[in-house]
Formats: sequence, C-alpha cells, structure tokens
Amino acid sequence: MNEAQIGETLLYLALLLGLTYLVAGVFERVHIPGILAALFVAMGVHYTPLGDQLLASGPAGDFLNLLAELGVLFLLFYIGLQIDMQEMRGLSGDIVWLTALNTIMPFLLGMGVMLALGYGWVLAFIIGVTRMPTAEAVIVPILDEFQLIRTRVGEFIVGAGVLDDVIEVFLVAIVSVWIGEKAGTGAAGVGGQILGIVVGVAVFVLVAWVSYRWLLAPLSRWLPKRPRNLIMLAMVALFGFGGFAESASLGMVVGAITAGILMRPVFNKAGAAGETATHAVQAISYGFLGLVFFLWVGLKVDLSSLVQAPTLAILLFLAAFVGKLVGVFLMVPMKRLSVREAWIIGIGLNARLTTEIIVAQLLFNAKLIDVNLFTALVAASSLSTILVPLLFTLLVRAWGPQLRAAEPETG
Repeated sequence: MNEAQIGETLLYLALLLGLTYLVAGVFERVHIPGILAALFVAMGVHYTPLGDQLLASGPAGDFLNLLAELGVLFLLFYIGLQIDMQEMRGLSGDIVWLTALNTIMPFLLGMGVMLALGYGWVLAFIIGVTRMPTAEAVIVPILDEFQLIRTRVGEFIVGAGVLDDVIEVFLVAIVSVWIGEKAGTGAAGVGGQILGIVVGVAVFVLVAWVSYRWLLAPLSRWLPKRPRNLIMLAMVALFGFGGFAESASLGMVVGAITAGILMRPVFNKAGAAGETATHAVQAISYGFLGLVFFLWVGLKVDLSSLVQAPTLAILLFLAAFVGKLVGVFLMVPMKRLSVREAWIIGIGLNARLTTEIIVAQLLFNAKLIDVNLFTALVAASSLSTILVPLLFTLLVRAWGPQLRAAEPETG
C-alpha cells in the first residue's frame, strides 16, 4: 500500500467506526449491546459504493479482512481467559451430548429438505452437513456483555461451539475430497488428508498440554509481572496457537480460545497485574478489533440473494434453525437443561458465519451446484446473521438474571 491508499483506508475505517459509535449510542439506550451496531452499520454500507470497494480485492478490503481476522482472535482469546477448566470439566459429558444432538438434527433436516426437492443423495449429504456448524464468535460477545460467560449457558455455548469448530474442519475436508474425486484428482489423497487432520489434532493437543504444564508459567517469571509483559507473553501464546491451529487445519478460532484458557492461570497468579492485563485485552477486543470483525460480518450480508431464492433459502435456514433447537430441547427431558437454558443455547448455537458460504463457493466453482442453490445457501447464512443475534439478545435481556443465578456444576 502506498501513502495515498493508506490514508484512504484509514478514512474509510474512521467513517465506519464513527457511524458505529453513533448507532451504538442508540442501541445502548434500548439495552442492545453496542457491538451489534457495527453489524447493522455494515449491512447498510454493503449497498453503497464504499461497500463495493471494501468487498473487492484491493488494499482497503484486504486491510479490513486482516483486522477482522485479528478481531476473531482477540475476541475468542478474551473469552478463553474467562473459561474455568474445572467448571468446564464438570459439564463435559453434557457438552458432548449437546454437540452431538445439535449437529445431528440439523444435518438430518437439511438432508431431508434436499432429498424432498429432488437433489441426489451425495449433494443432500453435503448440504446437510453445512447446517451443522456454529459461529460462536458472533454470540460470545453478547454473552460477555450480559455477564453470562461463566454461567451454565455460557459454558455450554462455548464448549459446544469449540467442538463444532472441529466438525467444520472435517466438513471442509469432506467437500474438498468430493470435489477432487469429481475432478478425478482427489481419490488417492482421501486417506492422507484425513490422517493429516487427525495427526494435526493430536500434535496440537500435545503442545497445548506441554505449554500448560511446563512452559507458560516459567516464561511468565522471565520478566517482572507487569501488565505490558503479561500482554507480550499473551500475544506470543495467541499468535502461536492461532497460527499453529490454522496450519494444523483446526482453524485459528480453536487456537485463540485455547491460548486464552492456557493464559488464564498465568494471569490469575499475577494478581493485580494480571487483572489489568485482562482489562486491556477486553478493551482492545470490544473497543476496536471486535467492532471491525462485526463490520466485516455485516458487509458480507447480502439480502438481495434472499429475494432471488426465497423458498429454498428459507427452507435451508429453517432446517438449521429448527434442527438445532430440537437437538437442544431433547436435553430437557433428559434433565440436563431447563427450558429457558434450552431456548438461549438453541438460538445461540444457530449463529452462522463463513463455513457454509465457503463450502457453497467451493461447490459452485467446481460446478457441482447451480446458481440457485448457491444463492439460497448465501441467503440462508445472511438470514441467520441478522436474526440470531437479535433473538439471542432479546432472550438474554429477559432471562439474564435467572441464568446468571444458575452456576455451572463442578461435580
């Protein structure tokens, strides 16, 4: 980027953040988290010449994408700092049940919709799998705004969201393998690709364990325990685990949350310096990078695609939305969730972001789906991006005090 392009990009960013600041003031007065203002500002900008420029490949768009990726890292790193592994272990069995149910049900409904519309079994299977993942990065800032991260609801959403991220890895792998087979180039590499993912997961877990037991605590004593030194070490952990997880095909979301979980004991032992460092991470996450992330999400929302393929888009949206709710509500008669918890968790786990759009783009580029199905997949994702944060916020506002009173079980 030359000086003129840098100046132009900074002005664009100032405009977007300025509009977000003004709209956030309105949102806060009606008790809606201000961070959602960035989402709706960007949705409006999407249909302007500025939106076209930011979405196009170029200096401004590339810079915004980079900041958005950093926003995901910082938001989820901060969430990781809030997670107590003792509490998470107490819910681990229920989290596994929740993940299984809230992925199987939308998969079956999505596959059923495709088969009912006359699509083949293989494509129905692939589209069914796209109904499964969750974008917890969209929901956890709202949880944090209402101080629900350290509640049962927060632990369930974060825990199931992380397991969903692992499912996303295999989703993209399955689609890539299928595309390769259709092109006559991928059959021989199926076993190697799956083996590579499994090995990557194992090595990642091993490195995280070694860092937790023998590395991060001694490193935190290398320099005086001041906030700036703790943040420096935290950035090493964040970028290290984020990059490692991305290289191991796990995704940097898993790496960011893991880094936060591993750094929490270090911050706790640092006392006041650790608390100050935590507040600094929160400030940069919610005051800048997190806002840029929500701006980036809003720019991706394309409501015109919903007009072009309304019926199929709504059916795909409902397959995921209803499927996840049904899966979560199955845990109510099992006495693992209350009805209110099921509503909050079910809607929270319906957050969508990029995975299904990435898969749709891969299939469309390989000419394995037509433009109507591609448009419907994008529209269904856009519909989720708009509705889920709003519904989630309304329910959390109504039931937040009761949910905060329900402490996570540590048995």
